Amino acid sequence: MQYIQQILFVAIAITAIYLFSKKALEIKRNIFLGREEDLKTNSAQGWKNVLLLAFGQQKMFKNPLVAVMHFFVYAGFIIINIEIVEIILDGVLGTHRLFASPLGEVYIWLINAFEILAISVLIFCVIFLIRRNIIKLKRFASKDLNGWPRSDANYILITEIVLMSLFLTMNACDHTQTFFFSSFLKPLFNNFSEHSLEVIERTCWWLHIIGIFAFANYLPYSKHLHIILAFPNAYFAKTEPQGKMENMSEIQNEVLYSMRPELAPTGDAAAPVKKFGAKDVFDLSWKNLLDAYSCTECGRCTAACPANITGKLLSPRSIMMKTRDRLEEVGRNINSNKTFTEDNKSLLHDYISDEELRACTTCNACVEQCPVSISPLDIIVQLRRYLIMEESSAPQEWNSTFSNMENNFAPWKFSPDERDKWAEEMINVE
Repeated sequence: MQYIQQILFVAIAITAIYLFSKKALEIKRNIFLGREEDLKTNSAQGWKNVLLLAFGQQKMFKNPLVAVMHFFVYAGFIIINIEIVEIILDGVLGTHRLFASPLGEVYIWLINAFEILAISVLIFCVIFLIRRNIIKLKRFASKDLNGWPRSDANYILITEIVLMSLFLTMNACDHTQTFFFSSFLKPLFNNFSEHSLEVIERTCWWLHIIGIFAFANYLPYSKHLHIILAFPNAYFAKTEPQGKMENMSEIQNEVLYSMRPELAPTGDAAAPVKKFGAKDVFDLSWKNLLDAYSCTECGRCTAACPANITGKLLSPRSIMMKTRDRLEEVGRNINSNKTFTEDNKSLLHDYISDEELRACTTCNACVEQCPVSISPLDIIVQLRRYLIMEESSAPQEWNSTFSNMENNFAPWKFSPDERDKWAEEMINVE
């Protein structure tokens, strides 16, 4: 019987690892469908970002109470699952609490610490469910989350509550060990025989590890993929000042050549200008696509967006979610056809509208607020650049400004020769 259980465990583990790896490789492939981008990463700063932003969740501490709860849920879930190492070895070898004997009192101390974290995770997940579904905070009640995204968040919180409950119940029913916090649950099982306790403990053990395997395979389809991708995303976060925008050298050269035609390349040297901006996910950089998969859908970016606050259509969170949805659609296309087959769709227009892009003030509030170093602004700017420079689509007010800049070298409708007239008027007044 024991060998059958070991074989069953190994089969489940191999299946879970295979399915997770398959989806992880698909996501990696999808990310690198984006164009190359040299981020000039400073490794020291990158690792600092990983420590402070990804693991330490530094930005979330602008709201200390919520930050502490989220940190305990995040760190607790990760640290508690160190126990998975023992569970996997027990499953493969047919042992029971393999590390208990060699670690002795240290093992008791570790499991007690894990139980503190498990109780914290359980309590705080309940609070987060209340915030989302009863109190209904504005950023969680937004139409951005209608449908699957809202259910996704609830499924994850409920799953964590169930897993932590199984962990505590498993410890409470284990007659070979006694741990401090789970011992408070033991009176619930006083009337159970030793055999019944063993059955409950084994059932919780199996459900716990199967739940973890299922959770791991759910992650790649969920916004909670940020549990993994927050770390590389923080490492590759841009270190330039947030107000600095990336100019296209092709545009700068066009201006230069119009002013000094003798510098313009001729013949073979006159390479065609590449596409201006981005229309689809292929035109975005791999970092933009990594951002899309790393989005936590927390809505802090949208809550801070002045355009959204004033009732405009733009939602930075929605920009990231739509980018990920389009990228997933492209991935499914490749899975079906072995290579991408034109589907007459694009990120611009089919997923993200002109109105959303034009509402952005490029204030960087969304970038500043994001806890995992995502830049919705970078995607917005690239899509808007395509809209204006490739499709010549801009409101009349913008076109007037562009015309003035082209003809008068300033946004105003005054020739350069007339710009000092205001000073003459001031002198005359005096």
